Amino acid sequence: MTKKNESLPNCFSDIDTVFPMTNTGLRMSPEKCMACKHKTNCLKEAIQKGPKAMEVQEEYVDRAYDSGTIGFWARWSRKKSLHRNAQKKLQSQKK
Repeated sequence: MTKKNESLPNCFSDIDTVFPMTNTGLRMSPEKCMACKHKTNCLKEAIQKGPKAMEVQEEYVDRAYDSGTIGFWARWSRKKSLHRNAQKKLQSQKK
């Protein structure tokens, strides 16, 4: 875990920098990130709490649907849940 007084790099939790989309349509961390001591917390933050977190989670759901791992209703339910959670988050930030 990152200490509070420890400075973080500017790229910390920027999904387009630390987990960019490749030509194949999959996300992959660049080599420079693999050597960083903040990589685990950085990726967690980017995927779970970053501004594009919902987009990444939707990509996972769509990929599971496309591969046949989940069906239509599971996909619909998960996407609805993601959108509902995003709305709750927006409402709590407005208060």
